[in-house]
Amino acid sequence: MEAELLALATAGATALVQQMATDGWTSVRDRVTGFLTGRGAATAEAVEADLESGRAELTAAQGADGEETGARTVEDLRTEWRNRLRRTLLADPEAAAELRALLAELTPAQPDRQPGDVHNTVSGGTVHGPLVQARDIGRLDLGPGGRS
Repeated sequence: MEAELLALATAGATALVQQMATDGWTSVRDRVTGFLTGRGAATAEAVEADLESGRAELTAAQGADGEETGARTVEDLRTEWRNRLRRTLLADPEAAAELRALLAELTPAQPDRQPGDVHNTVSGGTVHGPLVQARDIGRLDLGPGGRS
């Protein structure tokens, strides 16, 4: 049971941190605040302040130089919210169904893909380099005397 709750908390934290960088953040923040309030959370204002603080950290890290800073911030936020959600689920196992429903709203089902389809999603910032999308990549030699 603990492993299942940890997996659910991890999925919830991942979705939450991803949503912090989206235009729909206010709605997500309100839903998560509602979920946590009354389940061991101090007050709605305290939960909302924690969520906004996390979003501010993420936004600042995305604006900072270096991918490492942003990746570290994302991982720190995921860990923080995973632990918080895990504690909430351990204290109130009945909350698992509500968190699953919230996750279903935050991460809509992907359409069925046929074998061979390629799907990439780029979000959360500016890409300062090439982006390659491919199904299969064979031999590729670039440079003087190379064949392609």
